[in-house]
Amino acid sequence: MLFQQSPMLFWLALTIAFTGVLWVPYIAELLLHHGPIQALRDPDGVIAHGSAWAQRAKRAHYNAIENLALFAPLAILIHLLGLETPLTGTMAMAYFGFRVGHYAVYTAGVPFVRTGLFLGGFACLTVLALQLFGQL
Repeated sequence: MLFQQSPMLFWLALTIAFTGVLWVPYIAELLLHHGPIQALRDPDGVIAHGSAWAQRAKRAHYNAIENLALFAPLAILIHLLGLETPLTGTMAMAYFGFRVGHYAVYTAGVPFVRTGLFLGGFACLTVLALQLFGQL
């Protein structure tokens, strides 16, 4: 199986799947807070969420998408170029963990920890980029 041969692609697929479902909690809150008719009648997305946590979850989701745009090409290029190592696999796994933690902490509104988790994910991206450019 490909995922057994490539930890990078396994963690990439898991990160994509995780990012793909992050909208569910804040959309559920919107539907519950405003009711389905009002919530679904908003083509421009201007109806405000009733809860601060839902607003934070939405921002955390957007942040996850923005960072996935960096992680995905790095992971794919490292795999395609045959540059995978135990370190890159560990960085991909850690990146996933940092993103899960970032979403949870951001949604919960925990200050400072959110920044640390974001920076941890950024450090993983940095290591992957250094591997890609032959600096490790």
